[in-house]
Amino acid sequence: MISINKLSVNFTGDYLFREVSFVVGDKDRIGLVGKNGAGKSTLLKILHKELEPESGTIVISSGFRTGYLPQEIHGSYESSVWDETMTAFVEQRHLEKQIADITELLSIRKDYESDTYINLAQQLSDLTDRFHQLGGATMEGDAEKVLLGLGFKKSDFPRLMKEFSNGWQMRVSLAKILLQKPEVILLDEPTNHLDIESIQWLEDYLANYDGALLLVSHDRAFLDRVTNRTVEITFGNVQDYKCSYSKYVEQRLERIENQQSAFENQQKEIAQIEKFIERFRYKATKAKQVQSRLKLLNKMDVIEVDNVDKSSISFRFPPAPHSGRVTVNTEGLSLGYGNFNVLDNIDFHLERGQRVAFVGRNGEGKSTMVKAIVGELQPQRSTLQLGHQVVIGYYAQNQAQLLNPNKTVFETIDDIAVGDIRPKIRTILGSFLFSTEDTEKKVRVLSGGEKSRLALAKLLLSPFNLLILDEPTNHLDMQSKDVLKNALLQYNGTMILVSHDRDFLQGLTEKVVEFKDKKMRTYLGDVYDYLEKRKIESLNELQINGKEVADKEDKTTKNKEIWEKKKEQEAQERKKNNQIKKIENELEKLFVEKKEIERKLSLPEDFAAEIASGELYAAYEKVQKMIAEKENLWMSLLS
Repeated sequence: MISINKLSVNFTGDYLFREVSFVVGDKDRIGLVGKNGAGKSTLLKILHKELEPESGTIVISSGFRTGYLPQEIHGSYESSVWDETMTAFVEQRHLEKQIADITELLSIRKDYESDTYINLAQQLSDLTDRFHQLGGATMEGDAEKVLLGLGFKKSDFPRLMKEFSNGWQMRVSLAKILLQKPEVILLDEPTNHLDIESIQWLEDYLANYDGALLLVSHDRAFLDRVTNRTVEITFGNVQDYKCSYSKYVEQRLERIENQQSAFENQQKEIAQIEKFIERFRYKATKAKQVQSRLKLLNKMDVIEVDNVDKSSISFRFPPAPHSGRVTVNTEGLSLGYGNFNVLDNIDFHLERGQRVAFVGRNGEGKSTMVKAIVGELQPQRSTLQLGHQVVIGYYAQNQAQLLNPNKTVFETIDDIAVGDIRPKIRTILGSFLFSTEDTEKKVRVLSGGEKSRLALAKLLLSPFNLLILDEPTNHLDMQSKDVLKNALLQYNGTMILVSHDRDFLQGLTEKVVEFKDKKMRTYLGDVYDYLEKRKIESLNELQINGKEVADKEDKTTKNKEIWEKKKEQEAQERKKNNQIKKIENELEKLFVEKKEIERKLSLPEDFAAEIASGELYAAYEKVQKMIAEKENLWMSLLS
């Protein structure tokens, strides 16, 4: 268990966290959510003891180990994939050596009855038990299973780590964490470097993991499959929800709506009490009631409505210029690097206005095909033709890393902006959440999400009719992804989208092209149509979906009951308010009537007959009695 108590972190005068407290249970699966820069990655580093908080305490149960995967690694590896992976078994290897040494020692000793021999035998037994407890006997099999699940082929095992991209090296780091089986796993955007199949394998692995998990991810589908608790970091505080991400979104909205409703009702109550106090403040007969209500106001805990961070990027892609009917066409195309062939004998045809998703395991040729289309890679055989007047807008997978780290945010855009765009630079940057102060920051100090937003902003500087996005959602928070998806839905040009984010892809494309075994195969529909046809989703997934349908039906029934109850309460509240208003109007009339009688009584010479008959006194007593009755009823309705 991890106990976080009054944790505070201060960066450059601003609090990232202010006295944050919560507890992580032994089996908790927690999704950390919040906007870019909210402090999610910082919290993971603090839990892994890479950073020290300004104040507060973190208590981790004795013997609990943490395994931490950062967003980026910068290692220098000379070992092979297999050898690097096997370094995960440090304790097992040490135990293995101790067992071998003691076994050899016992084999040459003959003093079977001595205390020394007996102690060595007992030590060997204890070490062997510990070795098997840690899975020492299945190290190789476990390592192979995890590496294959994360997308490596057996032929990759002997290859040197430095031959692989940073993303593949990250997979080895993730494999080592999973094989070490720490009591607490800390993962920062683990799906950024995984393909759809590897993500699904990791989902299944983590769902059955015997330990705690804290996960930072902007992949909704992944969070829903893996987590059962959501901790939102916002404005330096945390809000804890005992549910997965999708249910958190619903509960968060319901909680804020309930808070707002309770706040408004309380404000009405306060206004009515203050009105009563003001009306009867100087009336001796009501002094007790006035004091009672003053005490009630002083004791009342004012309801607060949670702040909601509504800032998000806001943009639309420029209208697509007209182009020919054919956008991209290949026949018998082969692509590769040197003698290494990645795609062979490819026929690909893309027409104006079509929207296509490229999917498949990493290394199967998605980015290679994109590079050929944008002219960064020449075909090994045949040709690739672009249609008439095709203008490409391209967001590369490593686009954020291609930005000049020594330039400011403003200079990055200003250097390539021309014509009418130049006066609008700050407006464009503002729509991507860069304040005037932020525009003077060097690119090197930006977060991963800020770099991604800046790279996207560059796309708005000129119109294009073929938009190619290679993994655009990496490092973007949920709101930014939603805005990007909405902008893509409104884009009227041709689009090629490379992504492993199923939730993001859903509904964006009309065709899915799978890259596998140097070939490209086309499926009609969006990503979930493709997954269904490929039968990647297992029978377990169908059972889960069935449960979700049942849960949804139960939730619908519950929501209906809550709605009906709320409507009944609102109707009663309206009825009560109408009664109060009616009584107040009647009181106003009675006070006017009373004042008129008092005026007549003060003029006996003008109203002598009415006074002599007792008629005015009777009327005065009657109106006083009615006022008292109405006031008592009014007070009872207010209480």
